[in-house]
Amino acid sequence: MSETNTRVPLTERDLTDTTDGCPVREVLDRVGDKWSVLIIVMLGRRTHRYGELARAIDGISQRMLTLTLRALVRDGLVERTAHAGVPPRVDYTLTELGHTLLEPLTALDHWANEHREDIRAARERHDRAKDQQHG
Repeated sequence: MSETNTRVPLTERDLTDTTDGCPVREVLDRVGDKWSVLIIVMLGRRTHRYGELARAIDGISQRMLTLTLRALVRDGLVERTAHAGVPPRVDYTLTELGHTLLEPLTALDHWANEHREDIRAARERHDRAKDQQHG
């Protein structure tokens, strides 16, 4: 492993700069955040308008939805189609490349749902043990 792959990032630029050519990091940076995953899964079901996504994704701000959609469009995972009219309408749909992500994301979703309680129980055991050691 090279030094550039093992060094600890020191700045925000280090955390977001993907010019090092690490394809796994580049992909995980995009699909590893919760908003991208939720958007990709929703668009895997059908095309959505911006407002539909905003209402359906609990807790996402307009700014974060806009930034995430822009990044997904830039990465070729989502297609944005603007329709002229009053009011203007914008639709978002998965691209062919975006559809290839559905299988692994769906598998991860199933795993997370299946093991949610196991993880919660493990966290509680860990926290109790830690509290007993320090308390």
